[in-house]
This record gives sequence, structure tokens and C-alpha cells, in this order.
Amino acid sequence: MHDIRAIRENPAAFDSALALRNMAPVSPEILSLDADRRSRIAAAEAAQAEQNRASKEAGAAKGRGDEAEFQRLRALVTAKKDETARLQAEATALDAKLRELLLTVPNLPLDSVPAGEDENDNVEIRRWGEPRSFDFTPCEHFEIAGVRPGMDFETAAKLAGSRFVVLKGGVARLHRALSQFMLDLHVAEHGLEETWAPVLVLSEMMEGTGQLPKFGEDSYQTREGWWLIPTSEVTLTNTVNGDLVDHASLPRRMVAHSQCFRSEAGSAGRDTSGMLRQHQFEKVEMVSITDAESGVAEHARMTRCAETVLERLGLPYRTIVLCGGDMGFGARITHDLEVWLPGQGKYREISSVSYCGDFQARRMNARYRPAGGGKPEFVHTLNGSGLAVGRTLIAVLENGQQADGSVILPDGLHPYLGGKTRLGADGVLA
Repeated sequence: MHDIRAIRENPAAFDSALALRNMAPVSPEILSLDADRRSRIAAAEAAQAEQNRASKEAGAAKGRGDEAEFQRLRALVTAKKDETARLQAEATALDAKLRELLLTVPNLPLDSVPAGEDENDNVEIRRWGEPRSFDFTPCEHFEIAGVRPGMDFETAAKLAGSRFVVLKGGVARLHRALSQFMLDLHVAEHGLEETWAPVLVLSEMMEGTGQLPKFGEDSYQTREGWWLIPTSEVTLTNTVNGDLVDHASLPRRMVAHSQCFRSEAGSAGRDTSGMLRQHQFEKVEMVSITDAESGVAEHARMTRCAETVLERLGLPYRTIVLCGGDMGFGARITHDLEVWLPGQGKYREISSVSYCGDFQARRMNARYRPAGGGKPEFVHTLNGSGLAVGRTLIAVLENGQQADGSVILPDGLHPYLGGKTRLGADGVLA
């Protein structure tokens, strides 16, 4: 959420930053509501002062026996009391309307974010690895002979409908191994604290990280009011919701492996084959809570943590910075990692790493007290996939596929598979 004082002080800069997202100016509407709200507050305070003055004068009139003046002043007290209540109610309603509007305005991009309309205007930063040359036409993951026995979309459709999968046998074990490999790497080498948290959260938590109120249709809500998390970003980031944390405890670097749930409301017709885009999936998510000075450096660090996972698995990828028109709601800058999928013959997103500044912290009212003392400041937050487990499984399968339908598995996974090195054409690990 945005600081209304900053908008008041420089509305042109506010609208200029949002223009990077290809948005029309919104400061006039915001400032109009703010002005109306402030005028009601000022009027209520003036009416309250008049009520207090009239009440004092009524007491004096009563004391000197001036009944007519006493009755006039008592009527004025009642009128001013009613006026104050009305103006306060109007100010409260306007405040709620202003907050509702501010909650729907996305974060301001950093100046370094490239201008652009959509994904076609994203800018590549670097590449790692060379896509493998095949002496046969590579298949998509669900077409590989060794994968088909362990990736059952028909049974999943019977159980839950479209965009679900049942994993079995060697493929299921490989999927589990990937998540364990990622967690161990992030904990042992990257210094992240392993965390396990609920997948059901309150509406306030979804609002805190920006999923609500604008994107409710993208998530699932239970009859009791809980929301199924779209990512562990929601739970990990909200661990500081409402808190005043010690500066010495920052940065807090966390990682969690969890089930994630998305309705994919805006993706009708996209990636309907295979398990690239599912309603239920798993992710290893990284979150950092830091101070105002460290956010940009922490973003580079988190990006490197995600890149390391792909490099350890030998998966070619490229790192891009998203343009303003393609960036997510809560981000100030986002790096996407795109892994090479030979079955599709192109790079596909496997991780987004975003720096949010104090945008989420304002929604959560999460602050820290600076080390040298002084007024508490809002924390800065970051989140990133490290990685999406299902998409990593797809990449491992497609990049390691062989002409006979088997799959050679990355060396880094062998210890997690009991020394197995390949998925046979029969779907059995060997």
C-alpha cells in the first residue's frame, strides 16, 4: 500500500512511476478522496470545539439564572453534537473508501525497471548453459515413454477435474527428491531458515501480501473463510504482520516447501496439456525480511540462490528483468528465471524473484526500530521461487530424455534417489 503523504507531496512523480506500468494517472482520484476526508475531519473538530464551548457557556448561564440563554446554548450543544457525529461518520466512510482504493493500486517500479507493454518487452540479463542438441525430436514431458506410467492425468481428472495430476512410482519419487534437494541447498549453503507453516490463512494475511482485495478470483476460499495459499510468500511474509522487530534480527531469510493452490482464473486455454499450469502444485519459496537499505542487494542475492538450483541440476536458463507492463502487482522489480524446455523448444518461467520495498509492510503494519534508535520504519520484503517443483520436474525430464524413452537424471539428485541415476523407459528408477 502507498503512503498518502508521499502522494500529496509529489503526485506527478507518483503518476509518472505508475506510467511505467502503462497506467493512467490515479493521483487525482486519490487526492480528491483524501481532501474530502480531511475536510470532514477538520469540520468535525471545529464542531466539537463549538460544542465544548457552548457546553461551558451553558453551565455559566445556568449558574447566573439566565434560563433563556441556557436553553439556547443547550440546543446548540445538541446540534453540534449531532453535526460532529455526522461529520465523523462521513470521514470514516471516506477513509474506508480511500483505503480500498489504495489497496488496488500496484507498487511503484524502481527507476531501473525497463519500460514496456508485456512479456515481449522484458530484458534478458544473462544466460547459463547451452541447450542440448538432440539426434531425435525431443518430446514434451508428458509424452516421454518413461514418464507416462508415472504421470496420470486421467485418474486426476476423475478425482478432481482438469488441471490436476496423480504422480506415481519413479516420477513421484523424483518429484519428492527435487523438493528435498532444493531445501537442503537453501538451508545448508544459502543460510535460509527452513520453515513449515499453514496452507490455510485468514483474509488479513492475503491482504497483507497483496492477493486481496484485487485478486481474490485467483485463489480458493473455504466455507469457513480461510484462503488456500497461492504460495508460501503469504505465510512467510506475514510472520511479521503487525510486529515491531529488532533491527539486529534482520535480514530474516526463510524457505518453505508447501502445497500451493491457484484457480488460474485468467489463464483459460493456456498450457492445458501436461503439468505446466496446475490448480494444485508444490513450490519451494524463499522470503526475506530486511531493512530499507538492504533490499536491492538482497534481491540480487535471492536471484542468485534460485539460479544456483538450476545450475546444480545442469538446466540451461536465462535471467530476465520484467518490464513495467509485465511486472506483478506487489513488486518494485522482478527477475524471472526461464528454464530451457526442449519439448517446447523455448524458455519458460520457473522462478520469479521480486523486491517489494515497503509496499507489503505498509499493508501488514510491519516495522523495525533502527539500530541507532529513532522512529520505527517499515521493513522491506522480498520473495522468490526456489524453485517451482513441478516445473523443475518438467525441465529435468525434458532435458534428460533419451531416444529410447528413458531419462538421465542430474548428478545432484542421485543421493536423494538412493543412488538411482535414470528413469527407465518402463517408468522405474534404475
